[in-house]
Amino acid sequence: MSESSFDLIVIGAGPAGYVAAIRAAQFGMKVACVEKSSLGGTCLNVGCIPSKALLDSSEMYVKAKNGLNRHGIKISGEVTLDLAAMMKRKDEIVAGLVGGVGFLFKKNKIEHIRAAASFKSADTLELTDAEGKKRSIRAKRILIATGSSPVQLPNIKYDGEYILSSTEALEIRQVPEKIILIGAGYIGVELGSVWARLGSAVLVLDVLPRPLANMDRELVGKLQRSLEKIGMTFRFKVLADSVKIENGQVKLKWKSEDGKESGEETADKVIVSVGRKPVTAGLNLEAAGLKTNDKGFIEVDPGTYQTKVEGVYAIGDVIGGLMLAHKAEEEAVACIERMNGVAGHVNYDTCPGVVFTHPELASVGLTEEQAKEKGEIKVGKFQFAPNGRAKALEETEGLVKVIADAKTDRILGVHILHARASELIHEAVTAMEFAASSEDLARIFHGHPTLNEAIKEAALAVQGRAIHA
Repeated sequence: MSESSFDLIVIGAGPAGYVAAIRAAQFGMKVACVEKSSLGGTCLNVGCIPSKALLDSSEMYVKAKNGLNRHGIKISGEVTLDLAAMMKRKDEIVAGLVGGVGFLFKKNKIEHIRAAASFKSADTLELTDAEGKKRSIRAKRILIATGSSPVQLPNIKYDGEYILSSTEALEIRQVPEKIILIGAGYIGVELGSVWARLGSAVLVLDVLPRPLANMDRELVGKLQRSLEKIGMTFRFKVLADSVKIENGQVKLKWKSEDGKESGEETADKVIVSVGRKPVTAGLNLEAAGLKTNDKGFIEVDPGTYQTKVEGVYAIGDVIGGLMLAHKAEEEAVACIERMNGVAGHVNYDTCPGVVFTHPELASVGLTEEQAKEKGEIKVGKFQFAPNGRAKALEETEGLVKVIADAKTDRILGVHILHARASELIHEAVTAMEFAASSEDLARIFHGHPTLNEAIKEAALAVQGRAIHA
């Protein structure tokens, strides 16, 4: 293969990388995507997709045990858990989607090179395959999309058996009696809720004063109470100090943030979920004239995603900001479009966030606390309890909150707590993208009976006009 074979080489095949490769191919660019492991990256293989498969399976298990009688569905005999079958289903979903990315690469004539990549210069990469063989390739442009990996606490190191990362927590083959979960962010509470529904006692420790610290305080409080009902307990403003393994169990010592309290907890597994860090090790960025900032991220021009080196670009988790797959995908499209003279852009203010617990918590825009700091606001709320569709689904827990500017009525944020919040939030995303007011949202047709009517009612409530409240 000629060193000048490609118009673009993408390093990494996660949501940022594979989407960028496909969009570039659509422009007629000759594209290679270098990925040493499976296509789809963390999200598809050991993150978003397998975790959602387990979240849904665990919820089905709970419904089969407790939630079908009201529907008039009787199950004779004991409902039992086949964890191996649940894990097999998860793996089959992942394999099918990985194969789907491979099909898209073939369809778009993208070359997938199975190797590790490191820079030799700003336009040349050295590739090392699984057998250790090396070769070099060149391109007019190189796009870094190497993603992120779990942060490891220096005093609590992963061992793959007792001390687990979020990746390994998706592969537990027997339901533990007790799990200690360090970190109450969205990954932590999602994983904790899976194992709590399957029967584990889950203790969550976090140095912060509450879970999901960046989301709306009121709705987070309601979600926490819901999670406590399924067997999760929370302890805040504490630090995990040290661990030791004794007789097949983990003994974890903790201390309060102020140092006044301390204690020890015993569990079968400890899952550490305290954030993610950019993956740049091994890229030899210096050879391309690059270096990371003090937080380990690659800095780019916010409009083009080009680094300070001409022809070298970076997107996704490796540049920081919201570490979300859909954010990375939008950056991928915008980056490639700007390369090809199209005015691509990303509006980070309308990027939704979703916690896939049960109920789910979905948000877009400012929280009530953030909005109040910026000026005078009006807030409308509507509970799902009186919603006809929610009643038919037996999913009445939760509410919608719409936050609008008090003077202009422009929507500043929308927050939804409900079993299907992840699907409902996108109406709000669309409205905010078009700079809609709460009045606009209130006057749009909403089919009846639907869950979306709760969004309409919350928008009406901003002006004190909710009909069914």
